[in-house]
Amino acid sequence: MHVVVTGGSSGIGLEVAKIYAAKGVSVSIVARNPEKLQSAHERIEKAAATGATVYSAAADVADATALSAAISACEAAQGPCDTLVVSAGIVDPAWFYEQSDEAFRAMWETNFHGAVNAVRTVYQGMRKRREGRIMIVSSAAALIGIPAYAGYCGSKSALVGFVDALRLEAMPDGISVGICFPPDTDTPQLAWEIHCRPREAQMLMGKVKARPADSIAADIVNGITKRRARVYFSLSIAALSIFGPAIKPLVEVWYRFRTRRPGGLL
Repeated sequence: MHVVVTGGSSGIGLEVAKIYAAKGVSVSIVARNPEKLQSAHERIEKAAATGATVYSAAADVADATALSAAISACEAAQGPCDTLVVSAGIVDPAWFYEQSDEAFRAMWETNFHGAVNAVRTVYQGMRKRREGRIMIVSSAAALIGIPAYAGYCGSKSALVGFVDALRLEAMPDGISVGICFPPDTDTPQLAWEIHCRPREAQMLMGKVKARPADSIAADIVNGITKRRARVYFSLSIAALSIFGPAIKPLVEVWYRFRTRRPGGLL
C-alpha cells in the first residue's frame, strides 16, 4: 500500500503520514519547502514500523506541472498511489476590502486548485486499477461564513461541491472520495493565524481549545479506512453541516446584534 500526502511537512498532513508509517505502510509526502520536507521525512522515518518506506518530493501544489512531476516521482519510487490525502492549505485572515488580490488568489490556488491538481495526478491510475481512496482536508470554516475569512471560507467550501460531484463519478470505478472538516487544530499555521484574526472573527468562532494535530489525523485515517464520505470531528460541526440552512440565519442575527449594540465591536 502506498499513501501520498500533500502538505505532509507539518501539521495534520505530517501526523497522517506518521500514522500510516507506524502501520508499516509506504508513505510519500509532498510539500513546497525543501528544508521542512527533509525534517518531516526524518520524523516520519523515526515513527515508521518495519516494512514502511518513506519518500519525499518538493513541489507547490498550486503549480500543476510541478506537482504532477513530484507525485509521479513518488509513484516511481513507491508504486502506484493507493490513497491520496490532500492536506496542503493556507489561510490569510484579512478584511476583503483590505486584502490584496494576490493574497486572495493564493488561497484559492493552494486550497482549491491545489487539491484538484493532486487528485488529477492520481485519478486516472486509480480508475485503471478500479481501486483507490481520496480524502480532502477542508475546514469547519467551509460550513459557515466568518468575517475576514472570505478567501479561506470560499476556497474551502468550494471543495465540498467538487468532492460531492467527484464522489458520484468515482463510485463505479471503486474509488472512494471523502472530505473532512477539522476545527482549529494545534499547528504552526494556527499559531500564526491567531495573531492576524480580528476580534469579530474570534467572537464568531468562540474560544474552543484547538485540537491536537495527531488526534485530528487519527480521525482522518479512521475515516479513510471506513471509506467515509464526510468526517466531522464533533457533533457541533456535523450539526452545522446537516442543519446549516436553518442555523446560519440565526447566527447572522446574533452577530448583527453583538456588533451593533452599545459597547459592541462596530
